[in-house]
Amino acid sequence: MKFIDEIKISVSSGKGGPGLVSFRREAMVPRGGPDGGDGGKGGDVILKVDSRLHSLLDLRFRNVYKAGDGAPGEGQNRSGKDGEDLVISVPPGTMVKNVDGHLLHDLSEGQTIVLLKGGLGGRGNPFYKSSVNQAPMVAQKGLPGQEMEIHLELKLLADVGIIGLPNAGKSTLISRLSSAKPKIADYPFTTLVPNLGVVRFGDDLSFVVADIPGLIEGAHEGAGLGSQFLRHIERCRALVHLIDVSSMAVKEPVAAYDEIRNELEQYDQNKKGDEGFEPLGTRPEIVALNKIDSIDEDTVRGLQAQFKKRGLQVFAISAATGKNIKPFVDELGRRVFAREES
Repeated sequence: MKFIDEIKISVSSGKGGPGLVSFRREAMVPRGGPDGGDGGKGGDVILKVDSRLHSLLDLRFRNVYKAGDGAPGEGQNRSGKDGEDLVISVPPGTMVKNVDGHLLHDLSEGQTIVLLKGGLGGRGNPFYKSSVNQAPMVAQKGLPGQEMEIHLELKLLADVGIIGLPNAGKSTLISRLSSAKPKIADYPFTTLVPNLGVVRFGDDLSFVVADIPGLIEGAHEGAGLGSQFLRHIERCRALVHLIDVSSMAVKEPVAAYDEIRNELEQYDQNKKGDEGFEPLGTRPEIVALNKIDSIDEDTVRGLQAQFKKRGLQVFAISAATGKNIKPFVDELGRRVFAREES
C-alpha cells in the first residue's frame, strides 16, 4: 500500500434549498393562505479521525469534495430535505491547513470536527404573512455553502522515532522490538515509508515506535527522502539515534552521528517560528550502537566511551541477534512514560 502523507483538496458545503411560494388549495376553502415550506439545510463538511487509517491514500483520487445541497421547500408547509453531510475520514495526526499554510486543526484520535457548515434553507412564503400582507408572493433563497482549499498533512503519532543513516538497521530494530514486519534488505533506501510498531512495556503498558527512512546529508533540503519524512519525528517524545558500528558501515560512527544531528539542527532552523513547533534538538535522545555482534568488545567499549564524553546515554545492541535489547527497551519505556507524566 502506498504511503501518502500530504495532499491538497477543495471542499465545499452544500447550499440551502430555496423556500417555496405556495397557497393552500382545497374545495370549499377559497382563501387557504400561504403554505410554502422552507428549504432544506445544506450538508456540512465533516472531518472524522479513523484510527484504522495510516495514510491519506484514500483521498488521492479526488481533488474536489462537495456536500449535498438542501432540497426546495414543498407545499402544505413541508420543509425540503436537508443535504447529505460529507464525512471525510483521515488518520490520527492529520493537520489541516489553509492555502496560506495557517494551521486550522490538528486532529488526534477520536476527534470529529465540522470544517464547513452548510447554508441555511430559505423561508417559505408563510414567513412573510402579516396582517397587511395576507398572500405574500415572495420566499427566501437558500444561503450558499462555504468553499475552501485545504492542505492535509500527516504527522505520525509515535512515541519514539528511530533515526539514522540508511542501512543502520532501523527496520531490523523495529521488527525486533515489535510485531511489525518491514521490508529489510542490504541497500540504501530499502525503507520508503515510515514503519510503526507497538512495543510492550511492563505488564500493561505499551508505546509506539517509528523508523524514519531516508535521512542523509542534505535531508533538510530534500536530499534522499529526508524532507518528506523529517516531519514525522516532530511528534515523538524521544529519539533513538541508531548507528551502524560494523566494518561494513559507510561512515565512522561519530561522523555518522554528527551528520544526522546536523540535519536535525538545520531542520529546526527551517521550522523556527512555526506555530507549536518544538525543536527536534530538544527531544530526549538515546544513542544505540548497532551490529555489535560483528565487532570485538574492546572496540564496542571504546565507541561507547566516545559518545559518553559528549554526555549521551549509549546502548550497545544487536538488532539482528537481540543482544542487550531488553535493557534498551526498558530505558525507552522509562523515557516515554516519564515525559508523559511530566
